[in-house]
Amino acid sequence: MAARSVRSVATVTVFLLLVVSRVSQTQTFFFPFQQPETCGHNQYFDISALSCVPCGANQMQDARGTSCVCLPGFQMISNNGGPDIICKKCPESMKGVTEDGWNCISCPDGLTAEGKCHCPTGHILVERDVNGTLLSQATCKLCDDSENSFTVANALGTRCVRCEPTFINTSRSCACSEPNILTGGLCFSSTGNFPPHMISTARYGELGKSFTSEWFAKYLQSSAAACWVYANLTSCQALGNMCVMNMNSYHFATFDACQLFQFIFENTAGLHTVHSISFWRQNLPWLFFGDQLGLAPQVLSTIPLPTNFSFKGENQNTKLKFVAASYDVRGNFLKWQTLEGGVLQLCPDTETRLNAAFSFGTTYQQNCEIPISKILTDFPTPTFYDVYIEYTDENQHQYIWAVPVLNLNLQHNKIFVNQDSNSGKWLLTRRIFLVDALSGRENDLGSQPRLIRVATQISLSIRLVPNTKNGNIYPPLITIAYSDIDVSDPNSQSVKVSFSVEYEMDQKEAHIQTDIALGVLGGLAVLSSLLKTAGWKRRIGSPMIDLQTVMKFLFYYAGDLASVFFTITLGTGLYWLIFFKAQMSVSVLLPTPAQEKRFVTYVGCAFALKALQFLHKLFSQITIDIFFIDWERPKGKILKAVEGEGGVRSATVPVSIWRTYFVANEWNEIQTVRKINPLFQVLTVLFLLEVVGFKNLALMDSSSSLSRSPPSYIAPYSRILRYAVSTVLWLVIGIIQIMFFAVFYERFIEDKIRQFVDLCCMSNISVFLLSHKCFGYYIHGRSVHGHADTNMEEMNMNLKREAENLCSQRGLVPNTDGQTFQIAISSQMRQHYDRIHETLTRVHKEMDYFIKDKLLLERILGMEFMEPMEKSIFYNDEGYSFSSVLYYGNEATLLIYDLLFFCVVDLACQNFILAAFLTYLQQEMLL
Repeated sequence: MAARSVRSVATVTVFLLLVVSRVSQTQTFFFPFQQPETCGHNQYFDISALSCVPCGANQMQDARGTSCVCLPGFQMISNNGGPDIICKKCPESMKGVTEDGWNCISCPDGLTAEGKCHCPTGHILVERDVNGTLLSQATCKLCDDSENSFTVANALGTRCVRCEPTFINTSRSCACSEPNILTGGLCFSSTGNFPPHMISTARYGELGKSFTSEWFAKYLQSSAAACWVYANLTSCQALGNMCVMNMNSYHFATFDACQLFQFIFENTAGLHTVHSISFWRQNLPWLFFGDQLGLAPQVLSTIPLPTNFSFKGENQNTKLKFVAASYDVRGNFLKWQTLEGGVLQLCPDTETRLNAAFSFGTTYQQNCEIPISKILTDFPTPTFYDVYIEYTDENQHQYIWAVPVLNLNLQHNKIFVNQDSNSGKWLLTRRIFLVDALSGRENDLGSQPRLIRVATQISLSIRLVPNTKNGNIYPPLITIAYSDIDVSDPNSQSVKVSFSVEYEMDQKEAHIQTDIALGVLGGLAVLSSLLKTAGWKRRIGSPMIDLQTVMKFLFYYAGDLASVFFTITLGTGLYWLIFFKAQMSVSVLLPTPAQEKRFVTYVGCAFALKALQFLHKLFSQITIDIFFIDWERPKGKILKAVEGEGGVRSATVPVSIWRTYFVANEWNEIQTVRKINPLFQVLTVLFLLEVVGFKNLALMDSSSSLSRSPPSYIAPYSRILRYAVSTVLWLVIGIIQIMFFAVFYERFIEDKIRQFVDLCCMSNISVFLLSHKCFGYYIHGRSVHGHADTNMEEMNMNLKREAENLCSQRGLVPNTDGQTFQIAISSQMRQHYDRIHETLTRVHKEMDYFIKDKLLLERILGMEFMEPMEKSIFYNDEGYSFSSVLYYGNEATLLIYDLLFFCVVDLACQNFILAAFLTYLQQEMLL
C-alpha cells in the first residue's frame, strides 16, 4: 500500500509539473510601446529592452536619452554604460566637476548649470597643466588678441585659435566693431560698393507664399560678400546654391540671391572665363546659359554632340554616360559621380531598372508616391548637381558636355518664361537639386521646415540630329518641375514624383511625306468613287444626278478613303517597326506620344469610314430583291373537292413548296459565310501577341527580342508599334486562312457557294437576284432531268447518268456549264418584275435577253459599257460574283473592319486581351 501511495504521489507530481510546463509555454508577444522622449529625467531608454529604465542614485538622463550621467556636483567613480555608473558627491571645497566628469575641482569664477567651471567671454578653461596633471583649482586664461597673436577662444572655450581672416583684414583685430559689418561669422568693411540691402526671402511661387528663410538670413550676405570681396570659391558656390534654391528666379529690382549672383557676375567681367565658356566666370559656378532670353534654340539645336550611337554591330554604343559634379549646401565640392544607381531618381527600384534609364533608345518612365516623412529623413539638406554627359572622341580622349536644364519654376521678372511653348523665350540653367528642406525653415535651422520643395517631375529629352546616318544627337535637355509643399503632418502627407527619358526626332519630313501620300491616294479615291457611282447610276437606269446620287458617292468615297487611311497607317507603322528595330547606326527614333496623335487620328478615321462602308454594304445586302423560280412541272391531275359547290373537279397536282423553302433556307445560311474563321483569327493573333511575345516588339526600346526577363525594365509601349505588330499579324493570319480556304478547304472539304449552285440545279430552282434596279445576278438551276421532285432511286439514276455524260449539260446555253450570270436587265424587264402580281411564267416568256462575256476593262472597273435597251444582257460569270451580295464576297472589307476594330480598342485601352474579346463579341453580333 505504501508503495502504491508513493507511486500515486509521484504520478500526481509529474502531472502537475507537466501542467505548469504547458501553462508556462503559453506566452504573449506584446508589451507597452515607449519612445526615448517619453522617458522621465531620471530614466534612460534601454536600447535592448526598448523601454524606459530608472537611473541609479545621484544620476539623471544624458543628452541622448540612452544612458545616465551624474547629477551636477557629483563625480563619476566608474562607468560601464546605462545605469551601471557610480557617482560620488564632490567636497564643499571643490564643488566643480571637470569637463570629463571624473574629477572634482575648485572653480573660482563660478559654476555652469551642468556643474562645470565657468569662464568669462574670450577666456579658455584650463584644468590640467601641460603634462596632464590635474590642477586643484581651475583657471581662466584670456586669449591674446593683440597684433602679435590675433587669437580668440574657440566655440567650446577649450583653446585659443587664430581669428577669422576677415576680422584681421578688416579691423586688424579679432573684433568686428562698427562701422564694419558682421554677418555669418565674417567681418566686412562698410566702405565697399557691395549692395547693402539684401533680401533673405525664400519664394514659393506655386503656393504664392514667401517668408524670411533662416538659412538665407544667416548666410546669404556673408556668402555674397566673401565671394565678391575675397573671391572665396566655397562662398561663391554657396551663393549659387541659394540662387538655385530660389529657382534661379531673377528680378532686376530685388537684391535676392540670384540678383546678387548676377551683380558679381557682371562686375567681374575682367576675370577669365572657364574653359572658354562665356557663361562660366572664374571663381563662380556656372548657373545660366546667358542672362538674356532667346539663346535656348542656339544651345539646343546648333552643335551636335561629337559622338555616335549604334544599336548593333562592332561599334555598338547604347550607353548614355551622364556624370555630375555634386556640392553640398555650403558650397563644398563632394565628388564626381555617375547618374547610375538612381542619383536623380527619387523612386526606389532595383539597380538594373534604375540604370535602364540610360540605355540609348529606351523610353523610360518611373512614377511613385513618397511620404513626406521619408523625404525629410533622407534629405535634411539639399545636394546640388551640375550634370554633364561624358563622351570619347576619335582619338579616345574623354570629354564632358554640359547638359542644359529647363526649370519650369524659373521666373524672369515675375514671368514663368520656361513654361512657354516657344523655346525662343526660354532661359536655360545648369544646377539642380532634388529636395530642399532647408530654405523653408523660418526661425530655427533645427526645427521642422514650414515648406519644402521637391523635384516632382524630371524629364531627360534627347533629340536626334535631322538626316543623320550615324546616330548623332543634340545635347540632352533636363526638364525639371518642382512642387512646393506646405508641411503640416509629415506622417500623413505624400507627394507623387516621376522620372522619364524621352527620345524625339524632327517629324516634319515624315509629315510631308504622309501628306503627299494622303493627297495622291485621296485623289485616286475620288476617281474610284466617281467610277463606282457612274457604274451604280448605269445599273439603276437613272441618268439624273440627284441627292441619292450624291449620297451614294459619299458612301463609296467613305469606303475608298478608309482604304487610303488604312494603307497610310499600315505603311507608317511598318516603317517605324522595321527601320527602328532593325537599324544598326541610329538614324530614326520613334515618335513621342505627343507626335503619335496624328497617327492615332488617321487610325480613327480609317475605322470610322470603314465602319460606314461596312454598314452600307450590310444595308445593301439586306435590301436586295431575290426571286426563286421553280421549274418543276405538275405530274398529272387529281380530283379536288370544290368548296361551296358540294362537287369535285379535275385539277393539276400541286408542286411541293418544300424544295423552294429548302433553297431559301440555304441561301439564308450562306449569307454570313466567310473565308476565314473569326474565332480562330482572334485566338491565333492573341496567342502570338501575348504568349509567343510579339507584343514585345512594340516596346519603345531597341531590342528585337520576343521575350523580356522579369528583373529587367519594361519600357512603355509605342502605339504606332502596337498597331503595326497587331496589323501585320492580323493580315498574315487572315491571308493564310483565305489561301487555305481557297486552295485546300474548298477543293477537298466543302465549298458552300458552289454547293448552293448545285443544290439549285438538283432542286430544279433558279435564283433571280437584283442588287440594283436594273442589275443583278442569275443562278440557272433548271434541272437537266426535267423533274427534281422524285424518289431516291430515280434521283440516284439521274446523278449517275449526269456523271456518265448521258444527258445534257446544266448551262443556260445548250452544251455549256455556265450556270451563274451577271444580268443587266432592260427597263421593260424591270417593269415586268415590279408587276409582281403577274405570273412568273408570263414574265419569263416576255423577257428577251442575250448572253455575252464581259470585257476585261468592264471586269476591272466593275461597270457595264453596254446599256440594255429592249433586250436584257446576261454576262457569263464563272467566278460566282453573286457572292458580292454575301459576306463571302466582301471578305477584304470585313477583315480590315475587324482589324481596325481590334486596333482602335487596343489603342484606347492598351490591352490586347480586351481588344480580342470585344472584337469577337462584335463579330458574333453581326453573324
